[in-house]
Amino acid sequence: MVRSGVRGAGAQERQAGELGWDDSLYEQDGDDTQGGDGGPPTDPLGSDGRGRGGASKGRPRRRRRVLRWSATVLAVVILGTAGAGYLYYQHLNDNLKKDDLNIGDQKDRAATSRPNAAGQTPLNILLIGSDARDSQENQKLGGAKDTFGTPPRADVQMLLHVSADRTNMSVVSMPRDTLLHLPKCTDPKTGHIYPATTSLGMTNDSLGRGGPGCTVATWEKLTNIHIDHFIMVDFAGVVSMADAIGGVPVCVDKNIYSHTSSGHGSGLKLKAGTTYVKGTQALQWLRTRYGFEDGSDIARTKAQHQYMSAMVRQLRENATLSNPDKLRRLAETATQALTVDKGLGSVADLYNLSTELKKVPTNRITMTTMPYDYVGERVVPKPGDADKLFRLVREDISLDGKGTKKKTDPQASAAPTDSDDKIAVQVQNGTSTPALAPVGGRAGEVAKLLVGKGFDEARADSSTLLAEDKTVIRYPSADLKGDALRVAKALGVPTSSVEQSTDVSGVTLVVGSDWRSGSEYTAPKQDDKTPKSANILNGATKQCMQVDPNYTW
Repeated sequence: MVRSGVRGAGAQERQAGELGWDDSLYEQDGDDTQGGDGGPPTDPLGSDGRGRGGASKGRPRRRRRVLRWSATVLAVVILGTAGAGYLYYQHLNDNLKKDDLNIGDQKDRAATSRPNAAGQTPLNILLIGSDARDSQENQKLGGAKDTFGTPPRADVQMLLHVSADRTNMSVVSMPRDTLLHLPKCTDPKTGHIYPATTSLGMTNDSLGRGGPGCTVATWEKLTNIHIDHFIMVDFAGVVSMADAIGGVPVCVDKNIYSHTSSGHGSGLKLKAGTTYVKGTQALQWLRTRYGFEDGSDIARTKAQHQYMSAMVRQLRENATLSNPDKLRRLAETATQALTVDKGLGSVADLYNLSTELKKVPTNRITMTTMPYDYVGERVVPKPGDADKLFRLVREDISLDGKGTKKKTDPQASAAPTDSDDKIAVQVQNGTSTPALAPVGGRAGEVAKLLVGKGFDEARADSSTLLAEDKTVIRYPSADLKGDALRVAKALGVPTSSVEQSTDVSGVTLVVGSDWRSGSEYTAPKQDDKTPKSANILNGATKQCMQVDPNYTW
């Protein structure tokens, strides 16, 4: 949690007096996409990049920015209402909608982030844009009347990571069309249990499986990154936030009209160059697929990133409001637009978060998209590259290549539970690749190698054939971590390839395609450069979306 909120009327007024106007505040823009612009693309061209969507929306992702901005606005409003400040503070707290942070199984949850040498801890926030059609306003904005009241989808998902020392921020977006195995989730309101999926499902369906806490659980299971908070906004929130700040500057390289004769498209119509979008037009920008680049969901993600970055710059450059009535409206809008976890359930919590976010300069905010491969018209995490991006975030390594990697290995401290000859190890064959069949008997060969090194309880699992790019050692629970590390040391496997997983019942060595033969494992050279396939975008970069010539006017 981001520091506890101040308690008591007097304390609240004292905190309000301490909150000053800061022109570096982040703001959130509603983060929402999807809806009327149609189904998945038929032309699976890869995205060119430009990065990820704003951290927290607008860099700490748009939502993040909203946090810091709304807290500052609140402070000014409270100061302007004198004795009524505490009551108004409580009113704004009541505006915030709260939900459970993680409703997945405890065993699927990632370990909390480790502090650095100075005792500082990274901060991870999941920003979610919901396409809920649960109100007249959301239905009107989202279209498709027959979808009213249907389960909401998480059509925008961005993980905002703030480094432990607060010098940099990384944002990782996941395309809504990503196919994953969704975890078991329990609806906190009804108690209904959604079992883990046995087949691949769309990641945006996670929101309809009990709420935002299931989307958080999905991210933790995929990335093994502990998520501290979430912030969610719906269609109406996107529109109200854009209106509240007077519009967000976006740019296209040609005139665009997102509309087809068959009725697809968001309806966005803009002239070439920069336009300040707000209201329904802001939502159209965030939902547009047809007309941007190759018409894919990836292109839409790039447009969302541009919007977020522009919102952040806009707020930093123009946070000069002095009209009490306008400030009050802004505070109302910000608090009404958001659904947050209970750890961010007050304006004081949001303000505390904002003080952390504003420590990061815009030019140290790096937006990325999860590396992916197409599977038909959908996408899946790209083997190797996606794992590497998640590892960099997990290990708190900046994605912009600046700064230094931590010198100490966070894995090195765990001790084994017993002597080598008592450690049970299951060895599986993961040497298969898209081009090569698995090496027959490879699990048995490596199991014998382990026995020769003193691990008498090593056994080959000949019933399982996997495909792993690199050799990995998995363990199911923290008490077996030391055993897994001991096996890694004996074989020369780097600790970065030792990971906790609920898919195994004991220490499990999966021999990857990087060790198809021989008795000596040579770890592939590992660097800490962000994969090019992550489509990197710096938060200070201005850009224009490329328009498909078929959608110009």
